[in-house]
Amino acid sequence: MPEHSWIQDLDMPGKLKSLVLQSLQRVKQAWDEIDSVVFHNQRRVLEALQEQKIGETDFLDSSGYGYGDSGREKLERACAQIFGGEAALVRPQIVSGTHALALTLSGLFRPGELLLCLTGPPYDTMQAVIGSRGKETGTLAEWGIRHHYAALRADGSPDLEALEPGLNPRVVYLQRSAGYDVRRSSLTSAQIGELVMDVRRRYPDTWIVVDNCYGEFTGREEPLEAGADLIAGSMIKNPGGGLATSGGYVAGRRDLVRRVAARLTAPGLYDKLGAFSGKRSLFQGLFMAPALVGNAMKNAVFAAALFEEMGYEVRPRWNEERGDIVQLIILRSAERMLRFCQAIQEASPVESFLTLEPGPLPGYEDPVVMAAGTFYQGATSELTADGPLREPYAVFMQGGLTLSHAIWATCAAAKALFD
Repeated sequence: MPEHSWIQDLDMPGKLKSLVLQSLQRVKQAWDEIDSVVFHNQRRVLEALQEQKIGETDFLDSSGYGYGDSGREKLERACAQIFGGEAALVRPQIVSGTHALALTLSGLFRPGELLLCLTGPPYDTMQAVIGSRGKETGTLAEWGIRHHYAALRADGSPDLEALEPGLNPRVVYLQRSAGYDVRRSSLTSAQIGELVMDVRRRYPDTWIVVDNCYGEFTGREEPLEAGADLIAGSMIKNPGGGLATSGGYVAGRRDLVRRVAARLTAPGLYDKLGAFSGKRSLFQGLFMAPALVGNAMKNAVFAAALFEEMGYEVRPRWNEERGDIVQLIILRSAERMLRFCQAIQEASPVESFLTLEPGPLPGYEDPVVMAAGTFYQGATSELTADGPLREPYAVFMQGGLTLSHAIWATCAAAKALFD
């Protein structure tokens, strides 16, 4: 059977089918490299899980205080090893990536200290945590923690030379994914390593924290291995493998993880308490994560090639190095954004019958349109597309539990715009 013969089964114009075929042929070498990364990361995850000697009893739920939960302890030791850290917290009580990061910063800072966001203003939700947006309560600013957003160059990269003299940050914060910022690209571990070296020269006593959301397993190295002190993220994104039902993680230096654990529970209790249910899905999701990320990366590369062929600006391009699973497609029209996201929703396994409307989302100032026909709410790495309704009307697509579904849905979105 000829390669990609399934394209003939797609209900789309012949010209668009040709573009799909051209795009698949163009990305073959990039897909081969992704397969190599998947193999590397699958091995490291497998070896970490094997080292913990996981058994059936480690999947059992704990209750009350959660004393002596061997499954919880093994899961955290495995995550620490996988991410290249000394220790880790992996807890269902951490409700999102934003929560994991807020918990981390709250544990590290003391009043009067400075947070330097080296990658510019972070996600809208993190600006609310910091206290630079909205009128939220419980922000870092309320506790006397100052912040400074570094200027970015025209290409979106951090401009360290423009930093004000005399800054003495307690924490330097790097956001790996670009979020909803269309100016910058995601950071690879190699780029993080270069920034870490520069930060160490300027601020030798600072702690470097990386928001690792959407970046896990996208390369052969994680930010801790590139020199960062702590990373944090959501278990229902990349590291959950599409199976984790909830949770977040923090990993890195043992003494810093302990400070965060004191905020998670209480001083003196640290990481020794915490009832835990659903450990089986977290263990299995972690095992599946490299494959899920590989599928997401392959579809992102394909989507970049296809929509560029259709005349749209994409970031990154199909042949550029990637630091996360997110593909940005600039559509220049609110109407096109809605059509794109509606097509992804209709191609989803869950709630495909819904008609999307932009609406408010906690932590965001602009209305957001979000296609998220996922098995777990908020699991954007299953396959989602979203974006705020503001210039330049860009859609952010990520994920894919299976490659065939991801490609099918991407083709559906292309057809919605082609028509």
